[in-house]
Amino acid sequence: MTSDRLIYLPLGGAGEIGMNAYVYGYGKPGEERLILVDIGVTFPDMDGTPGVDLILPDITWLKERRNQLEAVFITHAHEDHVGAVGHHYESLGAPIIARAFTANIARGKLSEYGIPDKAVRTASAWPEQVSFGPFKVGFLPISHSIPESSALVIDTPAGRVIHTGDFKLDANPLVGEAFDPDLWAEVARPGVRALVCDSTNVFSPAPGRSESTLGPNIQALIASAPGMMVSTTFASNVARVKTLAEAADRAGRSVCLLGRAMRRMIEASIETGVLTDFPKVVSPEDAQSIPRENLMLIVTGSQGERRAASAQLARGKYLGFEMKEGDTFLFSSKTIPGNEKGVIRIMNAFSEKGVEIVDDNGGMYHVSGHANRPDLERMHQIVDPQMVIPMHGEHRHLREHAKLAKSLGREGIIAVNGTMLDLSGNAPTVAEYVETGRTYLDGSTQIGAMDGIVRDRIRMALNGHVTVTVIIDEDDEPLGDPWCDVMGLAEMGRSRAPLVDVMEEDLSQFLNRAGQATLTDDDKLGEALRRVVRQTAQDEIGKKPEVTVVVSRLS
Repeated sequence: MTSDRLIYLPLGGAGEIGMNAYVYGYGKPGEERLILVDIGVTFPDMDGTPGVDLILPDITWLKERRNQLEAVFITHAHEDHVGAVGHHYESLGAPIIARAFTANIARGKLSEYGIPDKAVRTASAWPEQVSFGPFKVGFLPISHSIPESSALVIDTPAGRVIHTGDFKLDANPLVGEAFDPDLWAEVARPGVRALVCDSTNVFSPAPGRSESTLGPNIQALIASAPGMMVSTTFASNVARVKTLAEAADRAGRSVCLLGRAMRRMIEASIETGVLTDFPKVVSPEDAQSIPRENLMLIVTGSQGERRAASAQLARGKYLGFEMKEGDTFLFSSKTIPGNEKGVIRIMNAFSEKGVEIVDDNGGMYHVSGHANRPDLERMHQIVDPQMVIPMHGEHRHLREHAKLAKSLGREGIIAVNGTMLDLSGNAPTVAEYVETGRTYLDGSTQIGAMDGIVRDRIRMALNGHVTVTVIIDEDDEPLGDPWCDVMGLAEMGRSRAPLVDVMEEDLSQFLNRAGQATLTDDDKLGEALRRVVRQTAQDEIGKKPEVTVVVSRLS
């Protein structure tokens, strides 16, 4: 008889930063009862995923076992942890469990798909636990850059697992709960089999700083700004938005929030009681009549998002507001790797307008929401787990975190997406590898990363496109000359003649000498015409375009 086992399987978020989705299971191999922790998204870029709206984890493995799935637990309301909840809810069909603030955000996402509020159940903080199958799960408060972040205490017949979620050790986070080392030590006292732990800042050597340290620097900057003051940060960082608003209020400036996500996060914070004393704000309409030197805008778009308020202000006007010489723009945020081009584009656009640009500036105006290396060491010491499973990080982060765990005398293992671990023994072992990847939200349709759609889109962007149309009569002979429609290619080539004319002449010559075996077979004819076009384009302009051939036959 096969014994029961405790498994851990990341489907997203391990080997990358973003798109978090982690499966835990307990039972006989292949028959485990399952829970899912987080269901997030990551964001596309024009280089690798042009035209894609969002990137979701590939949950095919989990969908095939949906009858084994007990529940989905959400640690906090960042997009990379809750952003896919609406896209995947119908596929999973399991209840969603979250604390009040996160539940508020999740219900908003589900409502876009017509899913009722009752799909999300609100849980209280530790020591309350909820039971699903062989699991008892509790939400353990932890500080982060968004309200009501929680680690999960997952009790199983094989022992206790603590899944940290994203966290930092902040004794005074301003909004949300402070890190309570005594509470965490109490939770760890019965013994912890595995600590599944955030790895984002494992390479940062200094202890993390508190959110509360930023206020004086931000206030001094705002007070010294001569014109309109504008700042951007993550909309979900409610504590930072509050710090910015309070500093503006103390400097005698009226505060206006711009961007749907910014307003939504503040509204959710107030609705759920995590924010009770936010300064009064003015509407964009009322702000128009306030002198520039008395106004503070807090806007979305800290990562260079093209549709967000920051980018629109950089391009021109937004809701009647326009940046001018003498204004100041503060990036109270850290640029996520990969977003540098978009942020720099905005900075340069503001610079051309004569706007003073202020960035993170060595930590004066931003602190990270993730634990640095000394904080990770302290977390390991408090929890004292039997084994450490690094998650939430690129491969180099996971590897360094595993080395850190081993240096502290604990078992550590690297488990990237698709690596199923068996946590039942004295050390984690790889049980099997599961095929996983990414799903693209392209418009309103989900497509697979390997379907070839985005690959074809990239090829067209790189190489241009030619459509060739040819008509074949009832006797299988060309009727007239073929013609070409060209997109994304130079008009003139080396021969100094229009590229389309050269292509059509070469195609006509080919058709005039083509044999019956080619002219009677659409596949052979299409492939031959495609080769002619690509060779002509290569000779004329040094490019081999994508080619679509349309063969019309008269019958």
